Amino acid sequence: MTAVTVGAETRPGSRAVAKYVRSSAYKAREVLDLVRGKSYPEAREILTFSERRISDTIAKCLDSAVANAEHNDELDGDELFIAACYADEGPTLKRWRPRARGRATRIRKRTCHITVVVARYSDEELAAIDARMALKGTGRRSSAAEARRRRVAASRERDAERAEDHDRDHDYDEDDLEAMDDAELIGDDFEAVEEDDAEAVAEDGSGDQPDADETEAVAETEADAEEDDEKDS
Repeated sequence: MTAVTVGAETRPGSRAVAKYVRSSAYKAREVLDLVRGKSYPEAREILTFSERRISDTIAKCLDSAVANAEHNDELDGDELFIAACYADEGPTLKRWRPRARGRATRIRKRTCHITVVVARYSDEELAAIDARMALKGTGRRSSAAEARRRRVAASRERDAERAEDHDRDHDYDEDDLEAMDDAELIGDDFEAVEEDDAEAVAEDGSGDQPDADETEAVAETEADAEEDDEKDS
C-alpha cells in the first residue's frame, strides 16, 4: 500500500503505473492536470470525453489503480479520488528521416511512465460531498465496480445486437439469391416457350410455301400464254 500525503495528512492509497507509453510526458501532463484532485467518477467522465489520444491510456491506468484499491484494500470506488498523478520521461527512440542533398533529420520518438495514485476521502469530506449532492437533489453514484459492470454489460449487448444484424443481413442475402434463382428459372421457361413458338411458326410457314413442281408448272403456263399472245399479234 502506498502512503499519500494530502495537505498535512498522510493517507493510505493505491497506485498503478503504465510504463513505456508511446507519448511524450508533456502531452500526458496536460491531461493529468485536468483530473488531479478529482473524484474517481468525475475524473473518469473527464477522460471519457477528452479529445486527447493519451486520455484512453490514462483512463486505463486510473481504472487499474481503483481496481487495486477495491481488491487489495477493500475500498469503495465512489469514495476514492486522485491524490497524485504524474508522468515521467522514458527512453527516447532515435530514428532518421532522409532529407534533401543527402542530409538526414533526427526523429525523436518520446515515451513516458504514467503513475496514478488514488486515496480515500476522509469521513468529513464524504459527509460534505453527501450534503452537497443532497442540495442538488442527487446522490453519490454507485460503486466503480458496478459502473464497470454496467459498461461491460452494455458493451456485450451492443455486440450481440451487431451480431444479430449481421446474421439478419446474411439471411436477406440468401433470400435475394433464392429469388434471383427463381427469376432465372422463370426466364429460362419463357425462353423455352418462345423457342417452341418460333419453331411452330417456322413449320407452319414452310407448309404454306408452294412446292418446286407447282412453281415450275405455273412458270410453264405463263410462258405458253405469252407465246400464244405473240402468235396472235
